[in-house]
Amino acid sequence: MAHLGGGAEAHARFKQYEYRANSSLVLTTDSRPRDTHEPTGEPESLWGKIDPKHFGDRAYRGKPPELEEKLKKSKKKKEREAPLAQEQRRDSKRRRMQEESVLSLAEEGVYQPKTKETRAAYEALLSVIQQQFGGQPQDILSGAADEVLSVLKNEKVKNPDKRKEIEKLLNSISNQVFDQLVSIARLITDYQDGGETTGSAGADGKEEDLDDVGVAVEFEEEEEEEESDYDQVQEESEDEDDGPESNGAGAMQMGGIDDEDMEEANEGLAINVQDIDAYWLQRRISQAFQGIDPEQSQKLAEEVLKILAEGEDRDVENQLVMLLDYDKFDLIKLLLRNRLKIVWCTRLARAEDQDQRKKIEEDMLAQGQTLSAILEQLHATRASAKERQKNLEKIIREEARRLKDEHGGEDGEKDRRVVEREVESGWLKGQRQLLDLDSVAFHQGGLLMANKKCELPPGSYRTPHKGYEEVHVPALKAKPVEEGEKPIKISDMPEWAQPAFEGMKQLNRVQSKVYEVALKTSANILLCAPTGAGKTNVAMLAILQTIALNRVQNSDGSFDHSRYKIVYVAPMKALVAEVVGNLSNRLKSYNIVVRELSGDQTLNRQQIDETQIIVTTPEKWDIVTRKSGDRTYTQLVKLLIIDEIHLLHDNRGPVLESIVARTVRQIETRREHIRLVGLSATLPNYEDVALFLRVHKGDGKKDEKVHKKALDNGKEDEKKVPGLFYFDNSYRPVPLAQQYIGITVKKPLQRFQLMNEICYEKVMAVAGKHQVLIFVHSRKETAKTARAIRDTALANDTLSRFLKDDSASREILQSQTDLVKNTDLKDLLPYGFAIHHAGMARVDRDLVEALFAEGHVQVLVSTATLAWGVNLPAHTVIIKGTQIYNPEKGAWTELSPLDVMQMLGRAGRPQYDSYGEGIILTGHSELQYYLSLMNQQLPIESQFISKLADQLNAEIVLGTVQNAREACHWLGYTYLYIRMLRNPTLYGVAADVLDRDQFLEERRADLVSPLILNLPCILMCNCRNDSFVKS
Repeated sequence: MAHLGGGAEAHARFKQYEYRANSSLVLTTDSRPRDTHEPTGEPESLWGKIDPKHFGDRAYRGKPPELEEKLKKSKKKKEREAPLAQEQRRDSKRRRMQEESVLSLAEEGVYQPKTKETRAAYEALLSVIQQQFGGQPQDILSGAADEVLSVLKNEKVKNPDKRKEIEKLLNSISNQVFDQLVSIARLITDYQDGGETTGSAGADGKEEDLDDVGVAVEFEEEEEEEESDYDQVQEESEDEDDGPESNGAGAMQMGGIDDEDMEEANEGLAINVQDIDAYWLQRRISQAFQGIDPEQSQKLAEEVLKILAEGEDRDVENQLVMLLDYDKFDLIKLLLRNRLKIVWCTRLARAEDQDQRKKIEEDMLAQGQTLSAILEQLHATRASAKERQKNLEKIIREEARRLKDEHGGEDGEKDRRVVEREVESGWLKGQRQLLDLDSVAFHQGGLLMANKKCELPPGSYRTPHKGYEEVHVPALKAKPVEEGEKPIKISDMPEWAQPAFEGMKQLNRVQSKVYEVALKTSANILLCAPTGAGKTNVAMLAILQTIALNRVQNSDGSFDHSRYKIVYVAPMKALVAEVVGNLSNRLKSYNIVVRELSGDQTLNRQQIDETQIIVTTPEKWDIVTRKSGDRTYTQLVKLLIIDEIHLLHDNRGPVLESIVARTVRQIETRREHIRLVGLSATLPNYEDVALFLRVHKGDGKKDEKVHKKALDNGKEDEKKVPGLFYFDNSYRPVPLAQQYIGITVKKPLQRFQLMNEICYEKVMAVAGKHQVLIFVHSRKETAKTARAIRDTALANDTLSRFLKDDSASREILQSQTDLVKNTDLKDLLPYGFAIHHAGMARVDRDLVEALFAEGHVQVLVSTATLAWGVNLPAHTVIIKGTQIYNPEKGAWTELSPLDVMQMLGRAGRPQYDSYGEGIILTGHSELQYYLSLMNQQLPIESQFISKLADQLNAEIVLGTVQNAREACHWLGYTYLYIRMLRNPTLYGVAADVLDRDQFLEERRADLVSPLILNLPCILMCNCRNDSFVKS
């Protein structure tokens, strides 16, 4: 190593290590110095180093000040609105329960299985309960299952006591059934008392309460309050607090009248003000809530209208969501976007007179430009709405071009020219709206209740009870005999007509009043009379008149049956067979052949030629008359009898309208008279039905002169002969006292049990005095009901009241029991009870009918088949429940009005009872409907719009409608047209339209317009050479 040297060089090297030379330098090291206190890894004791009391003493809990402030405001708001919100939630829950399908198991407060195993066990439990109850709606079975589970899962109760409790619910059960229920209950491991179905509740039970009543909706505030994570910082935009809301009041209340951007954003939500009438909101709600009853729909519409008319948009939105529920959000959006339109147009449509309407318009003008614009649209006439006319013409031309593209060539060009020709000719001029026919149709069908009030006869009264309300309507006194009124004796009738009334001595009051017109003229007839008034004999008089017109002028006075045919339209297949048997027996001396034509019975050409009277259903005759190639025998029809024509109000009404309209047009086209005879129950608007059937109403004393002149001069003045005959319930052969019981209990099982109790009480009220006929709506229910009444009477020691004192009657019942095949009937018959339904053997049914007619059976439980097929009256008739399973809809629906009237028509035995008694057990919401139905308060409305496309297409195929003008003209023959003239607002026509369009030509064009576009689109018809032809 070399020597470094010394002297100055060594001194310099030493100086560089002095403090003064290094004081300004920063010295760092790359390595961490060794920690002398670093743990070695050996275990050490913490004794004395930690105090457990100080754990978490530096922790701090708190919320952001802004969140605290918002929570306080929200709490105050909830406390302030709590009463109103609670009531709204309760109403919303009630509606959901009513509108929910009874086949659904999603009931609030009812057990819901959570696993596959428990679901299988629960279904087995429902099956056992169904065997005990028979055919009942699913909500009743689910409620019973929940009650049974509640008993079986109670560990504090022993098995014998459990069985007693279950027998209170299900009636008596065998040991085997009870053991089966216990075994099933063991398999259900997720049941919790109280009906928790959506997850476990919190420790304090608050979550369960929320599930029960629902949660108020605050779309922006509560999302921040309840869903925010407290350990995260929430960023809030300045616009949220200071700026205007995106969905502000202005946007909501514009109702579609806004700039182009707003219209684009609200596409599909705008409503034409001309479409909003007094019932628009009710129709929309009926569409949204399938199966809701009319009364509830009307009540809900009023509540919605009240909400829309008041409050800010956010409050309105929250209230609508609570009222209508979350799944109706599309409807809520539509209502919010059109608030002002709906509120003010509905008020205008409901104005009672012009003064009130004028006042409402002044209020609209005073409240700003928005309402003024709505009013301007509302006042726009058809002729001045140029822009809408251009839009419609554009749509029609585009449709014609599309047809041209699809079909091509010369035919497509003809289609376009046809449509343009209609526009230029003026038929489509002034059109400004294409109606949504589905929104105008009545979705309630036969349950439509257009009357707002129901005025009961004098002496009626209501009696409230625990769980139900009872309405009593006294029997009407018979009409006193008028001066000069005499019954027509059979011996006074023409000799050739007497064989048809063999066994009768005279006609009754109703038949005697109709006799002259029915037998001696060819005038059209509408007979409105109560059930049992003898309307069939009036039809027989009309048949004899048609036969007499074809009498051969020779010595023997025979009849030429080849020159005519008679069609009798009966409402049901069961009634068709009965009418065929009745007419065949009564007309056998005239050598007249009567045959059935229905879906089950078809006739070949030879049979049709040999038949003089065809008894058919409305649907079958509609199919026959639709066929343009089979007119050979339909042209021979000289008399068309329509029984139960009040079916116009039912879902089957459009078929009847089509048949009558087709027949009347045939009369006008061929110039050959076809007599129309309508038979109906008592109707409030019978004059409208008479006008539809082209029946002359008559005018007081002039009728007698016209009638006499018609009889003297033959056919000369027959069109003026009054053929309208109306008889109210005072003409009923046996006056009818009515009782209506509306069950107010909400829980399905309790409602079912209460209905059984009331039925038993009503039976016991007449036990030993009169016979009782109980109508139920399933075959299994017949035996269940009869056995329940018998067992209850046995437990109460009142069973002897159902057996006659004389030993002969008891001996007859005992001896006949040995001959019975049905096991249920064999069990019930010795006690004076019997059942009757179509599933029983014919021998058993005949035996039951004979024993009841002779008075040996005191209580007969039957299905509706007994009301139609057999005339077996009883003093007291009870309709137990009004819901029946509808296979087409897959749900339980209300009985048809025709069935109810027919059942109550069996109350009262002629020549035995001074009055009959009819009792209906139903839900409280249906009470007003049945009161209106049975007391002539329910007007007959048209259901034609619901089937308008089908019926128009049938006329196009038949060739009776060949262009758009004829389609409008064809509508003028329907009952729909008459009712639109009588009650325009109900059918979506503004009240003042009749002032400028007396015959509703424009409205008829509006109804036809969407069909002109839709039928070609679905290839049902095409437009060629200025006419419709089938594709």
